[in-house]
Amino acid sequence: MPELESKFSVKRGLTFITGLVECLCFAGAVFGWASLVFVLKEEGYFSSMCVNTTTVNGTQSLDCSAQDEQFSLVFTIASFLNNFLTLPNGFLFDRFGTTVARLFGIFLYTMGTLMVSFSTAALGYLLFPALSLLAVGGILFLMTNMQVGNLFGSRRSTIITLYNGAFDSSSALFLIIKLLHEAGISLRGSFLFLSACSVAHILRTLFLLPRNFIPYPLPDHYTYGMNCGKSETVRTEVATNSPHKTAEEAPLTKDALVKQERSFRECVMSRFFVWHLLWLSVMQLRHYLFIGTLNPMLQRLTAGESSLVSQYTNAFAVTQLCGVLCAPWNGLIMDRHKSKPRAAGETEQEADLRASVLSLFLTALQCVLFSVCASSPSLPLQYLTFILQVLNRSFLYGGNAAFLSVAFPSCHFGKLYGLVMALSAVFSILQYPCFALVKGALNGDPLYVNIALTLLSLLAFIHPLSVYLHCRRLASQRSKSRDITTSS
Repeated sequence: MPELESKFSVKRGLTFITGLVECLCFAGAVFGWASLVFVLKEEGYFSSMCVNTTTVNGTQSLDCSAQDEQFSLVFTIASFLNNFLTLPNGFLFDRFGTTVARLFGIFLYTMGTLMVSFSTAALGYLLFPALSLLAVGGILFLMTNMQVGNLFGSRRSTIITLYNGAFDSSSALFLIIKLLHEAGISLRGSFLFLSACSVAHILRTLFLLPRNFIPYPLPDHYTYGMNCGKSETVRTEVATNSPHKTAEEAPLTKDALVKQERSFRECVMSRFFVWHLLWLSVMQLRHYLFIGTLNPMLQRLTAGESSLVSQYTNAFAVTQLCGVLCAPWNGLIMDRHKSKPRAAGETEQEADLRASVLSLFLTALQCVLFSVCASSPSLPLQYLTFILQVLNRSFLYGGNAAFLSVAFPSCHFGKLYGLVMALSAVFSILQYPCFALVKGALNGDPLYVNIALTLLSLLAFIHPLSVYLHCRRLASQRSKSRDITTSS
């Protein structure tokens, strides 16, 4: 028995570390778009859209606003599909399990890297499907890895937020590609290497992840993956009428059974889901517009100075690496109550919800501060904007997944995660008309759009307030129940 536990601990550690590397180095690469745009411009992608114009004082200048708009459209479509297709991907994951979902994600990601590898300035439109495939494949990597948190019990939320932070930090991958390009490594060579890494993803899928799911809480003697070509799934007797149900599929506790009673429809129609959707959507729109317009914003603030644009683009990409360091703070906030005794009559889910209030509030506050800084025309202040952006983005996506995991039944996690990301993606389409408005009617000045988005971000405070009032109402009901019991 100790030997089995030792092997499980080693496998669990390998699963965690390789999952972290996968999320950190691959999953969210598409959000490093600003770094890749710099390289693509040097390679001449969409350069035919730049035209010579005559300024007010009669001098000639090159107007590349149409090129910027095309790059923004590539990112808009990719970020939309990244979220919108999470819904069918969530159903795929819940219906067919980890192995099928991951193999599909690996296929999409590999196709995306190969398309970028063989694209050229003349075949620039390959970027549209390529970036979209990278985005959708990457979110499948994240979705299938978040269940690894179930292996770590009381640190479950910390692991989930850590993986989401690693997902954010992986946007620095395009910075590395940019630096390699400046050192003489071709864009094609870099993306062919990423394609070859799919072999490692497949091996990890087969040997370090379950065929179906990692349950929570874990049953005794649980194991997963393949060993010497055979599945190691342990079978346990869980019911007299189904004595051979696997440990991956078994409902494990009375609390878990009660929690599973809520239907998917009831979850979607709940107040929690609606306010959580609003909370995610308004902040995500702010981040997507900032990332998609970063390059033209820096062009405007630096008056087109290429070296300064490169310097600030590198600074932004470097700060993205800190996402993996920031995200666990959010998980620790949500897990801080695990080591403390619960109030009399308080369930574990109620304690988790109470702990999430501070996380939800801080995330909304960070977004408002980030939006205010991003609205400023001061170039040096953008360093602070970059820091707030990566901090808020880490809290946003880690908190999103962690809240869904504690507020709703685990059997609906994939579908709910997919649905909330898909609906927020529909909302994020507003980034393109916002960009067009800035480039057109506002003559390149985003001030009014930034003010509007800052005001919109204030709506995110409704969600933590709603959860707080819910927890206070439950506490009041418990107190009344105790008083009645005492008096009787």
